[in-house]
Amino acid sequence: MKLDSRDRVLANDREQMLAAQVLDQLSGPDGALAVTRHEAVSPLPVEVGRLLQHVLDVVARGGTVTVGSVPEVLTTTTAAGFLGVSRPTLMRMVDNGELPSHKVGTHTRLKASDVYAALRARRARERAAYQELMDLEDGD
Repeated sequence: MKLDSRDRVLANDREQMLAAQVLDQLSGPDGALAVTRHEAVSPLPVEVGRLLQHVLDVVARGGTVTVGSVPEVLTTTTAAGFLGVSRPTLMRMVDNGELPSHKVGTHTRLKASDVYAALRARRARERAAYQELMDLEDGD
């Protein structure tokens, strides 16, 4: 496995095969993840296990996994990029009270958790609208 300058994990064929094997072993009824250190076994939290299973699935299928970090506080430009909207649209959302923000001097800043919550809420609305369309289609 080789890391490039963007922290992308580039798995070779053998590593893809190994990822698939580990994923198969984890998909059984007792597929809980654990860490063994000095003969002591410590189970991993379920959330961490799901994350690792997702990574293994992507690697097994030959996909690319990008590892990055997001600061707790975002600029308006960065927040707009995460939401897939323009900065003026983001500022309207802030002004309308749709998205909490705070000022650092004269600059508007947003908590990453608030931005992700807004993104999740928008995706939920989109899924609900799509389901409504599908229900209408099924009714014809």
